[in-house]
Amino acid sequence: MSSSRPQPDSVATSNRPILVLLTLAAGAFGIGTTEFAVSGLLTGIADEFQISFTAAGWAATLYAFGVFIGAPLLILAGRRFETKRFLLALMVLFVAGNLLTALGSSFGLTLSGRVVTSLAHGAFLGVGSIMASRVVPEHRKTRAIAFMFSGVTLATLVGTPVATWVSGEWSWRVSFLGISAIGILTLIGILAYIPRSSTGQAFSLATEARAFRNPQLLLAMLVTILGPAGFFTSITYIAPITLDVTGTSESWITLYMAVFGLGLFIGNIVGGRLADLDLMRLLVGSLAVLTATLLVFWLAASSVTVTLIAVFLMAASGFSTVSPIQRLVMERAEQAGAPNLAASMNIGMFNLGNAIGAGLGGFVISAGLGAASPNLAGAALAGGALVLAIVIARQSRRKTPAILASAQRADTDGVA
Repeated sequence: MSSSRPQPDSVATSNRPILVLLTLAAGAFGIGTTEFAVSGLLTGIADEFQISFTAAGWAATLYAFGVFIGAPLLILAGRRFETKRFLLALMVLFVAGNLLTALGSSFGLTLSGRVVTSLAHGAFLGVGSIMASRVVPEHRKTRAIAFMFSGVTLATLVGTPVATWVSGEWSWRVSFLGISAIGILTLIGILAYIPRSSTGQAFSLATEARAFRNPQLLLAMLVTILGPAGFFTSITYIAPITLDVTGTSESWITLYMAVFGLGLFIGNIVGGRLADLDLMRLLVGSLAVLTATLLVFWLAASSVTVTLIAVFLMAASGFSTVSPIQRLVMERAEQAGAPNLAASMNIGMFNLGNAIGAGLGGFVISAGLGAASPNLAGAALAGGALVLAIVIARQSRRKTPAILASAQRADTDGVA
C-alpha cells in the first residue's frame, strides 16, 4: 500500500517552508553574532588574559581566515552526507567552538574555539542558502535566501549589542555561552523542521571544481569580493571619519552603527524581493547607488546629515546585493552540477572582501589621503563591482536569445 507521506529524497516536499527558513535564519543569527560581537568583547578578553588589545584582535582575524579556508574544505568533505545531517554536524561544530571559546582556560584555547567555530560559518550559510531556495517556488527563491541572511543582519541590530552589554554586565564568557544556546536551539529546529534531501554524493573534487570553468561564476564571485568591500572599507573607519571630518563626538558612533545595522536589515529584505523580479537590474542598480553614495560621502563627510544618510544608504545598497549574488553564484554553479562548493566559497569571498576593504582603508589613511579617504577607496571598489555586474548582465542578455532559439528549434524538430 502506497504511503501519502512526503518522500525524504526531495527538499521541495516540505510543507513547512516558513519553519525551515526560520531555523536557517536562527543559525545565521548565531553565526552573525559570534562573528560581529567579538569586536565589542575584545577589551574583556585582553583584560582577563593580560594581553594587548592588538593580540586579542587575533580572535577576530583567525575567525575570518577560518571562514575563508574552512568553507571549501568542509563542503568537499560533506558532499558524501545527506544535507540535513550535514547541517546538524555543522551546527554541532558551531556549538562546540563557542563553548570552547567561552570555557577556554587560556588564550590559546579561546583562539582554538574561534577557529573551530569559523569552520562552520561558510558551509552552513552556503548549504543553508541552497536549502532555503529549494523549499519555496521559483519566483520566491532570492527572497527565501534573503530571509535566511536576515539572521545575519539582525545580529548587527540585536545580537551584537546584547552580547556587548552582557559582556559588560557579567563577562565575555557569558556572551559566548549565550551564542552557544542559540546554536542548540538551531539544532533542535534542524531536527524538527529541516526536510531530508537526497543522499550524499561520492567525493569528487573534479566534479566540484568543474563549476569554476564558468566565466560568469568567477565574475559573480569577484562582485562578491568587491561590492561588500566597498562599504566595509568605509564603515571600518567610521570612527576617524566622523570624529575628524564630520566633527561629532565619540558617543555618536553608536548611533552611526545602529543606522548602519538598520540599513543592512532593510537592504537585505528589499534586495531579496526586487531581485526575484529582475535580479540583474537590482544588482546593477544597487552597486550604482553604493558607488555614488560613497563618492558623496567622501566629498561631504563634514555634514552630519550627509553622513547619516550615507551610512544608511551604503549599508542598504551594499547588502541588498548579497542574496542576489548568492543566488547568481548558485545558478551558475548548478549548471555544472556542483552548487555546494561555489555557494559556500562565495561566503568566504564576502569575508575576503571585508578583509581587503579594511586593509585598503587603513592604507589610504596612512598614505596621508585624509580621514575621509576610505570612502573614496570604497567607491573605487564598488565601481569595479558595478563594471563586472554590467558585464555579467550583458552576457546574460546575449545568452538568453540563443537559449530560446535552441529551445524553439528543439520543439520544431520534435513536431517534425
